[in-house]
Amino acid sequence: MSKVDMSVNLAGMVMKNPVVVASGTYGFGREFNELYDISGIGGICCKGLTLYPREGNPAPRIAETPSGILNSVGLQNPGVDGFIAHELPWLRERDIKVIANISGNTPEEYGIMCAKLADAGVDMIEVNVSCPNVKAGGLQYGTVPSMTAEVAQCAKKNAGNVPVMIKLSPNVTDITAIARAVEDAGADAVSLINTIRGMRIDVRTHRPILHMNTGGLSGPAVLPVAVRMVWEVSNAVKIPVLGMGGIAKADDAAQMMLAGATAVAVGTACFADPFAPIKVAEGLEKIAAAQGLEKVSQFTGAVKPW
Repeated sequence: MSKVDMSVNLAGMVMKNPVVVASGTYGFGREFNELYDISGIGGICCKGLTLYPREGNPAPRIAETPSGILNSVGLQNPGVDGFIAHELPWLRERDIKVIANISGNTPEEYGIMCAKLADAGVDMIEVNVSCPNVKAGGLQYGTVPSMTAEVAQCAKKNAGNVPVMIKLSPNVTDITAIARAVEDAGADAVSLINTIRGMRIDVRTHRPILHMNTGGLSGPAVLPVAVRMVWEVSNAVKIPVLGMGGIAKADDAAQMMLAGATAVAVGTACFADPFAPIKVAEGLEKIAAAQGLEKVSQFTGAVKPW
């Protein structure tokens, strides 16, 4: 039996192991719990929530790619109040950390949701800043350091003692500038990467495959980009990093931690193999044991650049 200590501390939230599931790929955990006890993973980043319920974008809104998927689901969700009333009580019966993911139209909306979720007792709030700022002509909050910082400040102001983690978009020129801005604004952690914008076109109909024309690319294809950005950000800020993007097996997770991530999120792999998060956690423990590590946290930031 392995003696590796698998626990990690992500901004004050202690998890039994460093594997969580990425928002939008695991729902609220109910369907997966029918296959196995989801308490075997460290935490769940719940499906993205908005202040009010949303039906999402019209179909088609998912398209396969040679090494991943494109999605333009459009934040279909029951709204923050619906989550608190119907999903959170069930999750609270599981031995798993609950990370609520939120998206807003204004900094004030982010603040309202943070206050509601903090009062409801979630363990952490993940703030998705890949949302359009109407006042700035539709420019995403997460593409301009000052706008990202404004959202982070509003979230922190309303979240009470609940840690706030900002989910960074890779669709920027310099992701470290955004990371520094949210750290200065008081964020407790950052998660990255969110999806990379992509597009597929049906050569027979000459139409984009997705109804919204473009979507977010995730899956194995983005892993090298994600590892690079996690490495850059972890060297630019002192707050912890939750690394994600293309993790499908334990070796991927180990890479992400070596690059500087305190914990990792498994996302698109769940669609291909519902057991992927459990396998990643178990495999990561075996890799750590084989290398003689006492703690899995010893992987974090241990890369040896040439």
